[in-house]
Amino acid sequence: MSQIRTSPEKFDVVVVGSGAGGGSAVQVLTGLGIQVALLEAGPMLDVNKEYKEHMWPYQVDHRGAEPGGAAYFGRGKPYGYFTTTSGGWELDGEPYTVGEGSQFRWFRSRIIGGRTNHYGRMSFRFSDYDFKPYSRDGLGADWPISYEDIAPYYDKCEEFIGVTGSKEGIRSAPDGVFEEPPPPKVHELLIKEACGKLGIPCIPNRRAVITKARKDRPACHYCGQCGRGCKTASNYASSQIQIFPAMKTGKLKVFTGAMVREVLTDGSGKATGVVYVDKETRTERRVMARVVILAASACESARILLNSKTREFPNGVANSSGLVGRYLMDTVGFGLSGYLPALEGMPHYDTDGAGGAHLYMPWWLWDDHNKLDFPRGYHIEIGGGYGMPGIGTFQRQAREAGYGTAIKEKVRREYGCSIGFAGRGEMIPNEHSYCEIDPNVVDQWGIPVLRFHFKWTDYEWKQARHMERTFAQIIETMGGRVSGLSAAQRESQGISIPGTIIHEVGTVRMGTNARNSVLNGYCQAHDVKNLYVMDGGAFVSNPDKNPTLTINALAWRGCDYLAEEMRKGNI
Repeated sequence: MSQIRTSPEKFDVVVVGSGAGGGSAVQVLTGLGIQVALLEAGPMLDVNKEYKEHMWPYQVDHRGAEPGGAAYFGRGKPYGYFTTTSGGWELDGEPYTVGEGSQFRWFRSRIIGGRTNHYGRMSFRFSDYDFKPYSRDGLGADWPISYEDIAPYYDKCEEFIGVTGSKEGIRSAPDGVFEEPPPPKVHELLIKEACGKLGIPCIPNRRAVITKARKDRPACHYCGQCGRGCKTASNYASSQIQIFPAMKTGKLKVFTGAMVREVLTDGSGKATGVVYVDKETRTERRVMARVVILAASACESARILLNSKTREFPNGVANSSGLVGRYLMDTVGFGLSGYLPALEGMPHYDTDGAGGAHLYMPWWLWDDHNKLDFPRGYHIEIGGGYGMPGIGTFQRQAREAGYGTAIKEKVRREYGCSIGFAGRGEMIPNEHSYCEIDPNVVDQWGIPVLRFHFKWTDYEWKQARHMERTFAQIIETMGGRVSGLSAAQRESQGISIPGTIIHEVGTVRMGTNARNSVLNGYCQAHDVKNLYVMDGGAFVSNPDKNPTLTINALAWRGCDYLAEEMRKGNI
């Protein structure tokens, strides 16, 4: 790696990472006629190879058990063979370390489109109070932007990618530009009825899955396999919806297998490009550009900045504040499942729908937060129905009934009678949760790796206990019984293992100045004016809403600002 090759082209902008932030940046910038280079550590997405939404288990000899299995943290493909996940919590040759006394699992995606190829597509706006949490309860910090600043970009993103939903007038779940939501399923109607008795709103889910055909995207055909990818592009993935179209404009050049190591600077406070390792040839290469955008995911972007040490930036590029890597957050998670005798003997029907739940419960106690023993709140996601059985689906029935007629009768009676609840709540940022460079470990490309430190506080533990009580109450109100943890592999003594919800944010946060933050409200680095970070790292807080839609909106807003600054000659 002694000789560093430089791409002969100099681009207007180089974007690192092809997920929600990188895809949105590519879409907006190429649409404005700007020449962009996109670097992705994984391969190009081959839809026909990766997507298996219409494949049946009997079509492969291993029935989905092998190769790849369904291992959360060991070897094997996360979420099973049929999903389109390309990456995982453990990648060969790409380790990370965890500090003593901490737990953290870091999910990395390695393919064009990143996690957007397989994520849950929950698309929730942050509320007005989510942007000013410190002003409300004295915890954490306020964002340097308001809901009014980002609302027009929520509109743009929802209209562009397509989001289902209904206008409800709930402050904690702001209304948006929605497509017609799919109808509820039977178990969801029962849940909604029980929630009505308990004063919990249960409304149509807001998901990036179109239900109305567009010129180049047919409506969702309800195969229910969103986690396997979508060949028709009826659901949002940055690969199909943003990057592939941008490639056709002639304004985008894609570099795959590009493991970015550092941001290059010129000694005068400007970024000039990036250095990456070509994974196929194991050679170091450079891409030069007028502007650098990091969108590699919150922790990967922090890693790149921390590894970019120069005489001018001895602690890493854009890190005069010392806050790169700090205030790492993940979503608080807890799951509980129940069994509903009321569903026994019901005629079986197709509950696939648009994949995932058609209803959800937004936070309903936002106005009573002072009466609770924890701050902020959570939303509730639900599961149930007659999903396609997989390997191990009926293990419990086999243990209880054995084989032959007894197990057949038990399976027929109990199939589809289970429901699940998953809480997704806000974590308060704390100084004990951060990532840093491990001085003793490098990956197979010779790049120093991250070391994680993480701590849930009493705020998060008490919130998880509230989830547990609430879920049990809903199940019992329905006449059901609690049957156990619904996501046992993600639970650690009653709360999610940090990182396993895959909502890590906050490592390169925005703020009002270079002392209290790394970026300004447009995702622009305070220290390096032609450097931007457009992923979850920019987050100041981690509200109880899934982060992807806000990443889309922040990137779109930041790129509009960037393009204007370039037009004016300020960058």
